[in-house]
Amino acid sequence: MPKITFIGAGSTVFAKNVLGDCLVTESLQGFEIALFDINPERLSDSESMLNHIKNTFGSTSVIKAYSDRKEALRGAKYVVNAIQVGGYDPCTITDFEVPKKYGLRQTIADTVGIGGIFRNLRTIPVMLDFARDMQEVCPDALFLNYTNPMAVLTNVMNTYGGIKTVGLCHSVQVCVRDLFKNLGMDDTGVKSKIAGINHMAWLLEVSKDGVDLYPEIKRRAREKQREKHHDMVRYEMMLNFGYYITESSEHNAEYHPYFIKRNYPELVDRFNIPLDEYPRRCIEQIGNWKKLKEELVNNPTLNHKRTHEYASYIFEAIESNVPFRIGGNVMNTGLITNLPREACVEVTCLVDRNGVTPTFVGDLPPQCAALNRTNINTQLLTIEAAITGKREHIYHAAMLDPHTSAELSMDDIKAMCDDLIEAHGDWLPAYK
Repeated sequence: MPKITFIGAGSTVFAKNVLGDCLVTESLQGFEIALFDINPERLSDSESMLNHIKNTFGSTSVIKAYSDRKEALRGAKYVVNAIQVGGYDPCTITDFEVPKKYGLRQTIADTVGIGGIFRNLRTIPVMLDFARDMQEVCPDALFLNYTNPMAVLTNVMNTYGGIKTVGLCHSVQVCVRDLFKNLGMDDTGVKSKIAGINHMAWLLEVSKDGVDLYPEIKRRAREKQREKHHDMVRYEMMLNFGYYITESSEHNAEYHPYFIKRNYPELVDRFNIPLDEYPRRCIEQIGNWKKLKEELVNNPTLNHKRTHEYASYIFEAIESNVPFRIGGNVMNTGLITNLPREACVEVTCLVDRNGVTPTFVGDLPPQCAALNRTNINTQLLTIEAAITGKREHIYHAAMLDPHTSAELSMDDIKAMCDDLIEAHGDWLPAYK
């Protein structure tokens, strides 16, 4: 019986989306769906929920929860990763509160920025543990990474874990749809091309019936910028750098040095930037769990409609050999020619029985590549810190981060990193 293993299965809502999709897909019947999580209560919740969907749809797959990670992975054909090391309390709180003492504010803190760096540093060792287990019990499995920071973790699994890994994010799937909806345009029949890095990939081409739609998009964006709306940062970036970015404005506000600035506090209001947005979301999700648990876990007639998550479509394309196109995060094997080969990039990939095959892009527009490289610099130095265990590379990563370096002196950056290392305690390995 072929096997799909889900690590971080206590993320019950996300497990419903990804694994529920598998349970209702005809070509994915007859699989063992192996669940693993370090929280036994949440693991049991997800097992119950998925069995409800299985029974509702008469799926022939088998749901099995494991307390031993290596046994959950043993013999897997596909592995899905959705962990969060350290959770909201204490680690996300630490990522936000310690930088605040230095006057450094964030919105999401899960990709780059000082919060993204430290989320990486506590997650990379765990991911490499997964890789060691997989090398022993399922070395040929395809690893689908949904965990942020996407680019770094996908890079580490490929480069240092020796595991065939593709990173998956929602932002590419909804980029054109949401842009057109917000501008009051119809996206029916629209062709697009997207490439870059995760959370900062670029809508390079957008057309319909051979007509370039960017002039009309920018015209409407200029009009919309006259009053407040939820996507002001991305519109401002597009109007200044020429291209729309895949990930949301609250994310991109902290990827660049232009928006969250102590010397220009009016910019936060002008561009409608939600500081401390991610902690608010975490608190809301925690508060909503009791109601959600009743709807999902205690509902024996639970229904499910296939979502837009890529995972089941990837599995289906490989199993059926019917090609499917995704936006995937993969190593830059000459795909984007003006970004470093050591980087993880986000490009269109074709999926079939041969697996995930990335497509060639060539050069990005020079200003887009330059902006990508500012984030890649921090990504690569964060990896260097995690692999070597050298504290100086944590400093380097933070000093090269666009937002951090625009706000703080080098002395303050190093002091802040030291404080974050101390505050994280056992959530981080020792750094010399």
